[in-house]
Amino acid sequence: MSQVVRAGLIQQRWTGDKESMIANAVDAIGKAASQGAQVICLQELFYGPYFCQVQDPDYYSYTEAIPDGPTTKLMQEVAARHGVVLVVPMYEVEQPGVYYNTAAVIDADGTYLGKHRKNHIPQVKGFWEKFYFRPGNLGYPVFDTAVGRIGVYICYERHFPEGWRALGLAGAKIVFNPSATSRGLSEYLWRLEQPAAAVANEYFVGTINRVGVEPLGDNDFYGQTYFADPRGQLVGEAASDTEEEIVVRDLDMGKLAEVRDQWAFYRDRRPDTYGPLAEA
Repeated sequence: MSQVVRAGLIQQRWTGDKESMIANAVDAIGKAASQGAQVICLQELFYGPYFCQVQDPDYYSYTEAIPDGPTTKLMQEVAARHGVVLVVPMYEVEQPGVYYNTAAVIDADGTYLGKHRKNHIPQVKGFWEKFYFRPGNLGYPVFDTAVGRIGVYICYERHFPEGWRALGLAGAKIVFNPSATSRGLSEYLWRLEQPAAAVANEYFVGTINRVGVEPLGDNDFYGQTYFADPRGQLVGEAASDTEEEIVVRDLDMGKLAEVRDQWAFYRDRRPDTYGPLAEA
């Protein structure tokens, strides 16, 4: 496997309907692939508005089965066509009335590898997610892909260090954090938390945010999608805070061994002292 992985992130604005959002994403995947991207991640709940600004059961209609739903099947075809690994965040139905905030992971040959279900679910003004989602029940899976081992941690989860560490312990080299987060709430944290997680866990982080103000509320999604390396430095510039953008960056996997040899955080962990953290 090459020491350099070219990775892509897709930052979108709500178009007004699911079909055009999917078409927009498929087009953006093609453009990222034409730039040499080998792995691409879309934003949280990519084919819809961020409907959690309101509490309305009509939005349950955005759910699909994963992997047997139409969007997963389409993205398997897209992945195989371009030879890229895809991380595809969607609204999943497991059975009637049981819904998850989920990301499907598809390998470069179109094989469905599995999914991450968001474990940490917020319930604050403008982010009424407990109305829509059951907490995830699949833990913190890491996926063996054509570009190596990758993990997924969705939006609000980034505030919780335990999952970041679980992904690192499972061997993740790149962790994707697809998000929908607004300027007034979290912008001051956006360039702090994910680089800090990359440093603490000694891997690359790719974090995606949507852009624009959507009709359902006044949340101003501020974009600024970026990659952070295991030294906490941005790989290139962050994306626009107002416009759609495709971010494609080269991630030098050689940095992982370099940083782990220098800092040795995994060597110096003391799990024998951490028991009370899981007992509270």
